[in-house]
Amino acid sequence: MKAATVVPGRADSPAVEELADPTPEPGELLVEGLLAGVCGTDEEVVGSAHGSAPAGSDRLVLFHESLGRVLHAPAISGFREGDHLVGVVRRPDPQPCAACAAGQWDFCRNDDYTECGIKGRHGFGAQRWTVEPRFAVPVTRRLGDLGVLTEPGSVVAKAWEQAENIGTRTYFSPRRVLVTGAGPVGLLAALMGVQRGLEVHVLDRVTEGVKPGLVRDLGATYHTGLDELGFEPELVFEATGSGEVVFEVLRRTARNAITVLLGLSGSDRTVRVPAGAVNDELVMDNDVVIGSVSANLRHYRHAVQALEQVDPEWLGGLISRRVPLDSWPEALRPGDDDVKVVVDLRR
Repeated sequence: MKAATVVPGRADSPAVEELADPTPEPGELLVEGLLAGVCGTDEEVVGSAHGSAPAGSDRLVLFHESLGRVLHAPAISGFREGDHLVGVVRRPDPQPCAACAAGQWDFCRNDDYTECGIKGRHGFGAQRWTVEPRFAVPVTRRLGDLGVLTEPGSVVAKAWEQAENIGTRTYFSPRRVLVTGAGPVGLLAALMGVQRGLEVHVLDRVTEGVKPGLVRDLGATYHTGLDELGFEPELVFEATGSGEVVFEVLRRTARNAITVLLGLSGSDRTVRVPAGAVNDELVMDNDVVIGSVSANLRHYRHAVQALEQVDPEWLGGLISRRVPLDSWPEALRPGDDDVKVVVDLRR
């Protein structure tokens, strides 16, 4: 079989390798890889020291966003041949911390977790892969190829859950939500806001192309500058990873606002901020700022439910480019109008 592999941290290492087909362990599913989604994390694994290969291997099978079809399923697995599924990215540590033992491995406390295609575990960028049924999430046939959006959807579902949980600390009844960044995560955050009946505003620097149209078709409002808002957001999902945007937004939120940070800035980036003013704003207004990453099974299932309710034509608009496995490194080179790029493992 073919697989997309890299040596983490070596930008010159992307390759298409011929590997032996995997043999499932007792109880595991054997899966045909259909699609793999591409995101900024994959670029970081290739170009920086963010990722690591499994023990005993120099190379890592890349990609953590998956869609596959079951080729073989044990009778007691709950899956059948032909079922579509996605694989859970983060796996609990072998000697689980309290959070992992409770099924909340997205909150692992000791950093010994592994992540498919990122940290210590091969990913889903292969024509065949195996997975334990408890780390496989069924995707309905109605979604079809759009099921590849489940993993980024799970990250967003967790972010919404976190914000809503924090909102129960006191009276919290937001009417308007601001999403900064109109990439896949931002657009899915906007989608889930619309599904909750909120007035959704999306901020992105792009002035033309598919992103403004996707936002408008969703029934949300598109902005290219914070000065256009004309209101103080009560709930913010920050998906740009831009330090400048983060701190400018924090200065403009309403009282009791909740801001969820979903984007990474990079440790080598610095920005000058009025730290005292931001601190005073947070304290005096009872504001909350949280970071959110990864997801557990609950969030994957919530993501599938959310995606199933969407017009497939709108959802399909998020997939802007399909790259064959044989030329997968091209997927790491962003195009001007890209939203979500996927690698077709069947080609």
